[in-house]
Amino acid sequence: MDSSVWIDYFNGVVTPKTAKLDSLLGHETLTIGDLILTEVLQGFAEERDFNDARKLLLTLDMELGGKEIAIQAANNFRALRSLGITIRKTMDTIIATRCIESGYHLLHSDRDFEPFAKHLGLREVWCPPTD
Repeated sequence: MDSSVWIDYFNGVVTPKTAKLDSLLGHETLTIGDLILTEVLQGFAEERDFNDARKLLLTLDMELGGKEIAIQAANNFRALRSLGITIRKTMDTIIATRCIESGYHLLHSDRDFEPFAKHLGLREVWCPPTD
């Protein structure tokens, strides 16, 4: 799960992505990266909201980087750049690479992941369109 979906979810923004996340919670094994955990938790102003979110997020599997993922992320960034595509955030490159290498499907609301799906095999979680 990318922070873009978690942030909308915790802010009560209803989208196909947050609805999908809500349907998966408690029914599927979900993974969050440690840096995504940081991104999400640092946005809470209220202590109670921070603690509630922390409690929920710490129930998820957690993994993200490491040497091999860092090197492959650099390779993926370079491959996309050679196609004329520049990813704006290194964090997104790492997240996409972890998902590609581990065979995870990524739920996100960030257009920077689209080239990874189109050119590098990132599998995305399908969400029905809104009416």
